[in-house]
Amino acid sequence: MMHDASARHNAAERTGIWFVGARGSVASTATAGLAAIADGQSPPTGCVTAREPFASAGLPGFADLVVGGHDISSVTMTKRAEALVETGMIPPRLLAATHDALERADAEVRPGYDPHAGKENASQQAVAERLAADITSFRERHDLARVVMVDLSSTEAPVVHVPEHDDPDALLAALADSTRAVLPASSVSAYAAILAGAAYAAFTPSAGMGIPALARLARERGIPVAGQDGKTGQTWLRTVLAPAFAARNLKVLSWSGTNLLGGGDGATLADPDAVRSKLATKARGLTALTGSETTPLHIDNVPDLGDIKVAWDHVHVEGFLGSRLTLQTTWSAHDSMLAAPLVLDLARLLALAHAAGISGTIEELGFFFKDPWDSDVHDAAEQARALEEWVRRTSAQVQR
Repeated sequence: MMHDASARHNAAERTGIWFVGARGSVASTATAGLAAIADGQSPPTGCVTAREPFASAGLPGFADLVVGGHDISSVTMTKRAEALVETGMIPPRLLAATHDALERADAEVRPGYDPHAGKENASQQAVAERLAADITSFRERHDLARVVMVDLSSTEAPVVHVPEHDDPDALLAALADSTRAVLPASSVSAYAAILAGAAYAAFTPSAGMGIPALARLARERGIPVAGQDGKTGQTWLRTVLAPAFAARNLKVLSWSGTNLLGGGDGATLADPDAVRSKLATKARGLTALTGSETTPLHIDNVPDLGDIKVAWDHVHVEGFLGSRLTLQTTWSAHDSMLAAPLVLDLARLLALAHAAGISGTIEELGFFFKDPWDSDVHDAAEQARALEEWVRRTSAQVQR
């Protein structure tokens, strides 16, 4: 099911975005936003790839992106968008303008993999092949040059490591055994992306392509990969501020934070197992940037907030002659509105990577993630510089 490599060498072609969690708030917002931008109903504010040097890098145009995906929900993208209008997140005029686009995208959504539903009696290999066939059919049906999978599904609990996760041959043997479930759902989807030849981005803290054996398979089979856990609001602000303290040689003693959120994310992260994945990705970069181990973070589910996330930080800093400095920040925003433009950016940039024949993890796309794979760089400004250099270099490579 690998995509023919001859279709590469031109990034500015029709490209599919295959959302895992296609009927969730982020995917529905991204789909509506994409349609609004493509039709001239809204400017691409918040899309990094709308500015230079990205705008002239030969990325697929917003109008050249086609949406499909997997989900286990029966709530359509249109219904999800209508609910987001009621919360005040999406302007009613844009829902009316993008209604048909949402309907078309939802018609491309196929049943995802739910290991807890008890409906899948096949091996995980067979499940992955079913998912991959959906992606391949989508690509062929719309005559797409390539497809980029973006995982937006609910956060999973940290994966329990088994030896097969380190050995591709052992993993493939285990996947063929119908009595075993050696991978979490996110990683089955990631494996399906490999089988379908689709580029892949993990916008959640779930394992996904982070399983070492899968990462190796992706690299060997020519799949460009980026992750992990989208850096949208509070963590982005932290990675802007923390390097500033370091540049002034000020010592961060502690950096405490609280998240209040509702909606699907709030409900998911109320699960103590799932929240451990999120807390790990949010804290790792801050600890690296400040050198302080005192970076506690709490996440609380407040259902009435819906998609609005409120993030509060208290920073305690030591300055000259032992003096103390305190900084407090409050961040409040519709979380899906922060995530959606970055999701579109990743799809366009991974299309460029695929056209260039790049395989494996792309460190420079760490700009978009809280806990970037294969990178120890967390400074937002340094990440931005590296991303711009990468897009110039890769664009030149594709255009040669």
